[in-house]
Amino acid sequence: MAEAYMVEPDVGFIDDVAKLGGGDLKKCFQCATCSVACPISPDHKPFPRKEMIAASWGLKDKLVGNADVWLCHNCGDCSTLCPRGAKPGDVLGAIRSYAIMNYAVPKALGRAVNDPKKLPVLLAIPVILFFVVGLLTGLLDLTPEGGEIAHAKFFSTWLVDIIFIPLQIWVVAIFALGLKNFIKDIHENALREGKTDKKELDIKALVPAGIKAVLTILTHKKFDECSENKDRSLAHMLVFFGFVGLFIVTSIFFVVLYGLKIHGPYSQMNPVKWLANIAGVSLIVGSILMIKNRLAKKDEVSSFKDWTLVILALSLGVTGMLTEITRLVGLAYTSYWIYFIHLVCVFYLVAYLPFSKLAHLVYRTTALIYAEYSNRK
Repeated sequence: MAEAYMVEPDVGFIDDVAKLGGGDLKKCFQCATCSVACPISPDHKPFPRKEMIAASWGLKDKLVGNADVWLCHNCGDCSTLCPRGAKPGDVLGAIRSYAIMNYAVPKALGRAVNDPKKLPVLLAIPVILFFVVGLLTGLLDLTPEGGEIAHAKFFSTWLVDIIFIPLQIWVVAIFALGLKNFIKDIHENALREGKTDKKELDIKALVPAGIKAVLTILTHKKFDECSENKDRSLAHMLVFFGFVGLFIVTSIFFVVLYGLKIHGPYSQMNPVKWLANIAGVSLIVGSILMIKNRLAKKDEVSSFKDWTLVILALSLGVTGMLTEITRLVGLAYTSYWIYFIHLVCVFYLVAYLPFSKLAHLVYRTTALIYAEYSNRK
């Protein structure tokens, strides 16, 4: 006998999915073309048909804690072949956006990050914070003396760390709380829907599963299995490795500055500077390709969250490279203020990371690890 399930539709959830990019959801007439077309959907309980049905009925509890939502890479095959134009890929993208807001706290900040009207306020926060803390501590010098151009004379590295280290701790704490609930929910969902036979989570077994999942991410294997938007693979890879490279560079220079007590500016012949420049160019080129691809795909939905991320990535790359170039050619004040804008972009990226689309890096990685662990092939 089939398992009985009490349907409790959440109309508000359906409206939220529509606002986040899933506006064509109700066009779905459940033909299952999407699940057949998807090259990365598992044979057992494939997606996205079951997610489209649940979303149409407003069954939020079946979707927010569903790891399958995160296994979708929105390659576009299902949306292109959908006979009704329901765009399942966009619907699952909207559900992921909702899930990010569900697991991150405070909720009010999550709503603000996804509201275009709040963008000026969110950008003003770091500007005001930098000026207030910098001027009160004397670590921000608006009229640095001449001589060698060094951004630390204008915006002290101490000021950077006074602001960004507590900020990073706060972000990690938000993710830790969110992931705790997320892992619990996806495991319960998998057990309830018969997608795994592992009754209890084995932390040790998650390690080899994590290694396999990370290798899949680094090679972008899932992107390459898709056909409709295969060109997204290169752009996504350039942006991804651009961020990874810049994170490595920042970590190395943090150790060099505080561990080895070696202050910048650092030589252009330094290998770490080479990595920084390569990563910066990768970020810029990848972002431009993403924008080009989005503009070319006029039939696909690009939400405010999508555009915010890609424009932020481009802004980070451009301001970072211009900061370096203007320093090298001797444009001191131009370089200092571009550096200030760059730090505002970095603050926006870090502070709102748990609420932005970039949070998918954390949740999708976790879902891929769980899929490997639970044999969700």
